[in-house]
Amino acid sequence: MELTTEKEPAGKARKEKDRVHVFAPATVANLVCGFDILGLALDEPGDEVIMERSDRPGVKLLKITGDDGRLPLDPAKNTVSACVQMLLKHLNREDVGVEIELHKHMPIGSGLGSSAASTVAGLFAINQLLGQPLTKQELLPFAMKGEELACGHGHADNVAPSLFGGITLIKSYEPLEVVSIPVPKSLYCSVVFPHVDVPTRAARQMIRSKIELKDAVVQWGNIAGLVSGLFMSDYGLIGRSMQDVLIEPVRAILIPEFYEMRQTAMAAGALGFGISGSGPSVFAFADNHPTASDITRQIVQHLQSKGIDSNGYVSAVNQQGPREL
Repeated sequence: MELTTEKEPAGKARKEKDRVHVFAPATVANLVCGFDILGLALDEPGDEVIMERSDRPGVKLLKITGDDGRLPLDPAKNTVSACVQMLLKHLNREDVGVEIELHKHMPIGSGLGSSAASTVAGLFAINQLLGQPLTKQELLPFAMKGEELACGHGHADNVAPSLFGGITLIKSYEPLEVVSIPVPKSLYCSVVFPHVDVPTRAARQMIRSKIELKDAVVQWGNIAGLVSGLFMSDYGLIGRSMQDVLIEPVRAILIPEFYEMRQTAMAAGALGFGISGSGPSVFAFADNHPTASDITRQIVQHLQSKGIDSNGYVSAVNQQGPREL
């Protein structure tokens, strides 16, 4: 796998650490028309992992917060610890012992890449602890294994932007090739998570297995237009390309007030609006921070008027990915 952008230097021997505290960002996947191939990283929210060496070999998951008790502490069943185990085995470092705390700062099943952020935080943490033996490109397949464990499908549209930062395009899976897309300078995201339940697996099962050629042509044009708009910082083209004729019409049924939220966002100045990942979170692009803030505020207020609680965020595109705190 190769990230088609300026390459990182090959892993160099660095001093190993005894403790690291890592943040990894939430993500918006698909970007409306780019089902399973496009995604971006957010400045907030995100998940944190604290990892310390222990005297006994093996991986131990000590504590999870923010999950309402829904995630397993069994190291083999939690994506964070399971991926760390895989990485240690790959490096022939199973003599290493680590203890992990996972602190969730986003809801599970939010459509914001919750499992991806946790997995990326864990992999980045163990790589930092061991002196960075692997590049981010080499960490990606392990992160995809975490997605497979979490939701049954090892896609990269969440883990790639969380790991690399910025906007990423999955050009192909066989072979795995990830392309970094330029981020327009004034591009901001409004993100709202309505407190309704839309299980990822159920949302995927609703997707049509066959599509008409005329619909595919429309979708291909929108994907090409969106990528071109991002490269050229053409906000008008970005907005006109944020149309999905394949996935959104089906998934929108599962999200209360979806079309009303879209109308609210567009009236407030959004470039485009759509579902984040499999939902229920929604997002909008704006070309300045005040407009993005206003969009988030108005959507949250609209949901509140309908008796639906929500979390709202305003974020630039995170171009760093995971970082040590």
